[in-house]
Amino acid sequence: MAAGKTALGTILSPIGGRLRWAIAAQAVAAAAGVVPFIAIAELGRVLLDDGPDRTSDAWTLAGIAAGALLVRLIVMLVAGGISHLADNALQFHIRRSLVDRLGRVPLGWFSSRNSGLVKQAVQDDVDAMHHLIAHSMLDITTAIVVPATSLAYLFWVDWRMTLVVIAPLLIGLTLYSATMAGMSKNLPQYDRAMGRINGSAVEFVQGIAVVKTFGQARRAHREFAEAADDFATFFLGWVRATQYSKTAAEIVLSPVAVLLTTLTGGALFVTRGWLGAVDLLPFALLGIGLTSPILSLFYASYELRIARTAAERVTGILDAEELPVPDAPSTPADNRVSYRDVSFSYDGDQPAVTGVDLELAPGTVTALVGPSGSGKSTLAALLPRFWDVTGGSISIGGTDVREMSLEDLYSRVAFVFQDVRLTRDTIAGNIRMARPDASLDEVRAAARAACVDEVIQALPRGYDSVIGEDARLSGGQAQRVSIARALLADTPVVVLDEAAAYADPHSEAAVQDALSELTRSKIVLMIAHRLSTVVDADQIVVLDGGRIVERGRHAELVAADGRFARMWHAHERTTRWQPHGDAAVVSPSSAVAAGGIS
Repeated sequence: MAAGKTALGTILSPIGGRLRWAIAAQAVAAAAGVVPFIAIAELGRVLLDDGPDRTSDAWTLAGIAAGALLVRLIVMLVAGGISHLADNALQFHIRRSLVDRLGRVPLGWFSSRNSGLVKQAVQDDVDAMHHLIAHSMLDITTAIVVPATSLAYLFWVDWRMTLVVIAPLLIGLTLYSATMAGMSKNLPQYDRAMGRINGSAVEFVQGIAVVKTFGQARRAHREFAEAADDFATFFLGWVRATQYSKTAAEIVLSPVAVLLTTLTGGALFVTRGWLGAVDLLPFALLGIGLTSPILSLFYASYELRIARTAAERVTGILDAEELPVPDAPSTPADNRVSYRDVSFSYDGDQPAVTGVDLELAPGTVTALVGPSGSGKSTLAALLPRFWDVTGGSISIGGTDVREMSLEDLYSRVAFVFQDVRLTRDTIAGNIRMARPDASLDEVRAAARAACVDEVIQALPRGYDSVIGEDARLSGGQAQRVSIARALLADTPVVVLDEAAAYADPHSEAAVQDALSELTRSKIVLMIAHRLSTVVDADQIVVLDGGRIVERGRHAELVAADGRFARMWHAHERTTRWQPHGDAAVVSPSSAVAAGGIS
């Protein structure tokens, strides 16, 4: 909770001045809202008095009440306007800061966090703070100022009767404190229970095709039902634990109970001669208004807790470690890539890559192969600085990539992912991401080279078609769009995460043609999942346990009869055609294994 308070204070600091003005204005509006009731009480006392100036005093009081209402209306509008403008400014500031920070964190940061976390921070958590800033803070101010102003007046009238009137308020606050203590204790468990329900529901919906195919729909539904039942049991226990204190508090703080207490105490005071009958009117009018803000404070405290949690998550992203950039970047002499004794580990865990030395010469293709978890993807991702090495160095043209500006680095290195990511933009906009100033002719030339121009031209609006709206592409077509983007960038170094691995047979040939165009005369570092794609590579690097265990050309490695040779022979066996009657088919085991080494 302390961390949430600190985080919220940090988040609100840019608009602290405007919030103070809004709260001050709301305090004036709240105090002005009490004045008409005071005026009515005083009007009653004037009219019941036998003094000679009753008419003049009555009109004066009526004017004060009307003026106070007008002041309340104007100042309340000002307070609301200031708070909403402050909220708008804060949302803009936070979202811009989040996007700016996300643009400067290592690209690998996103690999360990799903898009839901980022979306929650940028959208949901910022929205969660809106109600606190624009409404709850003003509600809290009103809930404090109205009773304080009323009590100040009532104490002025008669302090003894005021103590009688505030008795229900004190008792109700005590009872509500017990309820709130239960809430603070159970809300974390409530969040976990709701998270379990949401998770099981999403898992059930997303996996419905699989679970139904294998006859497990009943089991998947049972897991969701159990999560819902557990939540119901917990919530019922929570409600039962607080129902008596909450019900008692609501009864004690109800207007009827307060009015009954006021009139009973007032009758006793009047009959004993401690209070004039006319002086009971202020307590009857203002007393019932003392307890109504308690409910507002109750809900505002809940909004405050939500905002603190949201601020903690937002601050967590804003405090994410940035990718270090040099103050005086160096420029490489050429584009030759060198790995020197490179080591890397994730968060200090077991090293993913250890002691790797590798040279990538211009015009050559280097393929990284090895079993799953051998370090292929990590080693390739270190070149475009998805992460920074924890030992050794990676250089381009003799310059450490950490000493280059990011603009220079990304103008030299392109990364084509196996998992295609296209933004909700036009086809042309997605291709232009590499070069926003590129002309349509240049975009089309890149698309033609990527073998996807005809596909785009067939869309309803051609290159102006929007991804997800009137442009719905297959996996192979989307991959060719991403290759067109890389072609337009025309970087001298290309890192490929075997972009054709998930393409359907019809699209694979087109994707391979596009890749051939992309990699012509470039330095290519390729992550190979299928050994058939590395036969013509200039250099094959075999990784195991984060270390290089073999390297060389295909024929050399097969002849060496080492690790790669065993992988290659296994690959040949799994892709061998088996006779079946008059037709040739792939055996089921071969069909599964045809994807090669994962």
